[in-house]
Amino acid sequence: MDPNQTMVKYFIIKGITDVPELQVPMFLLIYLITLGGNMILLLLVCLDRRLHTPMYFFLGNLSIVDMSCSTVTLHKILSSFITRDKSVSYLSCMIQMYMFGSLAGHELLILAAMSCDRYVAICNPLRYHMVMNTRTCSLLASTCWVLGFLQIIPPVGIIYSFSCYSTIEINHFFCDIIPLMRISCNDTSFLEKLFFLEVLFLINGTPFLLTFIPYIFIILTILKIRSRIGRRKAFYTCSSHLTAFILLNTTLIGQYLTPNLWSTLDSQKYFALFNTAAVPMLNPLIYSLKNKDVKKAFRWSLGKVKQHLSVCSIYYS
Repeated sequence: MDPNQTMVKYFIIKGITDVPELQVPMFLLIYLITLGGNMILLLLVCLDRRLHTPMYFFLGNLSIVDMSCSTVTLHKILSSFITRDKSVSYLSCMIQMYMFGSLAGHELLILAAMSCDRYVAICNPLRYHMVMNTRTCSLLASTCWVLGFLQIIPPVGIIYSFSCYSTIEINHFFCDIIPLMRISCNDTSFLEKLFFLEVLFLINGTPFLLTFIPYIFIILTILKIRSRIGRRKAFYTCSSHLTAFILLNTTLIGQYLTPNLWSTLDSQKYFALFNTAAVPMLNPLIYSLKNKDVKKAFRWSLGKVKQHLSVCSIYYS
């Protein structure tokens, strides 16, 4: 064995910068906004009966994934600031890598399921409640969860079998597959091809097609609407979903499908930061700021809270 090669039992997470005093406040603020925004959106979907529709059912699933993804990727950076320990065990690193890959894949599938929901709502509105019933929505959501946790198993299983690395320092803020491949002293050529093809055709490609094809029919249907107000309303109902889908796909392409000659680990870190922190933080804002139903539910909830507080203040005064 090469003397520079190391049989590792743990890794050191480098983070975004070498100055934790700069990165931790930023991560903490993003994490708290992400948790707060998605938790509020999830509670609104659960509590307000007006939001008990297929679209908001999938939106609730999306909020769960966003909170989970941020927690999985940011928790080590935040905890290391308190404990002063940047190390992560080999097994914990593999679990983190698997969970992030599963959640990212699942989020793309949920967005694809939401596009199918928009297709039925706009292209076949008379059969919407018949097609997008509780059973169909539950089956779609369950399939997204199962496929998300299955599709990442092959590349993670291969890299888990690697035991030899040139260094224990990972130039990233969480355990991701590409930084680990870069420091592995095993032959990673097969894994690189497998992972590239899986991201291109399965993780990114299939959800992209499942979203792109319905939107072709959606756009054609909207263009046939004679009323300008009707066309605007139809486009308005899809704009939030399209914005979230484009943001996530763009960052994942920059993170995983950019040729090595055009990207460095530092640039991939920033794509990953936008993907794991900024996108989950922005999703609640995208869906709430552009959605009248969510705004109404939020105002209704605030009214209920104020009413409850006023009753309590009268009771205790």
